[in-house]
Amino acid sequence: MHGAAGHAADGHGREHGHEPVLLGSVMEMTAPKRGGCVIDATAGRGGHASALAAAVDPGVVILLDRDADNLRYAVERVRTAAPHSRIEGVHADFRSVSSVVERLGLRADVLLADLGVSSNQMDMPERGFSFHDDGPLDMRLDRSLPVTAADLVRDLSESDIASLIGTLGEDPFSRAIARKIAQSRATEPITTTAHLARLVREAYGSRARFSRLHPATRTFMALRIAVNDELRALEELLGSITSAAHARGTGWLSGEARVAIISFHSLEDRQVKRSFAALVDAALAHRLTRRPEVASDTEVEANPRARSAKLRAIALGTRKSLP
Repeated sequence: MHGAAGHAADGHGREHGHEPVLLGSVMEMTAPKRGGCVIDATAGRGGHASALAAAVDPGVVILLDRDADNLRYAVERVRTAAPHSRIEGVHADFRSVSSVVERLGLRADVLLADLGVSSNQMDMPERGFSFHDDGPLDMRLDRSLPVTAADLVRDLSESDIASLIGTLGEDPFSRAIARKIAQSRATEPITTTAHLARLVREAYGSRARFSRLHPATRTFMALRIAVNDELRALEELLGSITSAAHARGTGWLSGEARVAIISFHSLEDRQVKRSFAALVDAALAHRLTRRPEVASDTEVEANPRARSAKLRAIALGTRKSLP
């Protein structure tokens, strides 16, 4: 199977700072062919990309990422995995993937987008994604973005903070958290991850002891989504895929291109599910996954961050869908 070959070709693992989730399923669903053109629209540390690249070598590999450091790392890793291929690394948000591919004069056979944050980003306190280690309240995937999480916590009204945490984080205690934030910032700026995490825990009160997740999990996720405009970016990516499907092989995706998207929370998965279903209903694509692929118990044990990953995949064209 492609997944096994890809795994052997490039010791995928923690030595690269990130463990690619659902790698075997990604390779099976995308079925990259030698000489083909593949896109990893969220290259990260190059785990998925190097496996895809090894499968198409000699082919074309297009890598996008919002994190310039990770992109540079992924490009070098992919060059090693696919030494005979054309490698294009582009520092960009995946919402611009169609214009990137068109500018390069290419048409892709495979598109992968892994919507998760890379483990190396989570593990760097200075990036501000995690509440486990203290660091600046940043959360920008692209460090050139103008607004940080600290800016949102400082500038948004209490009601807007409650709405943000309730909508994007789906936290039932969003109002209590927003109230605690508003009270605290009146006397002291909230500029670190530890400070915000402490406030959220205080807002939870005794309920924190019975919370399955760390109380700050949903608040941090909501702020990260907002800082990076993640849901709108996903909406634009899905719109570009829909446009390519309507173009029936004359756009930036080939007529039988395979598209795989890995999401990590219900808001993302809902968008992907609806968009893919609309393409199937319009006879512009067929399903490759009847239900989302999820990590096995073995994978979750080895990589706990895979627990919430869901992979959905379609192929453009009108071949019969899975039941």
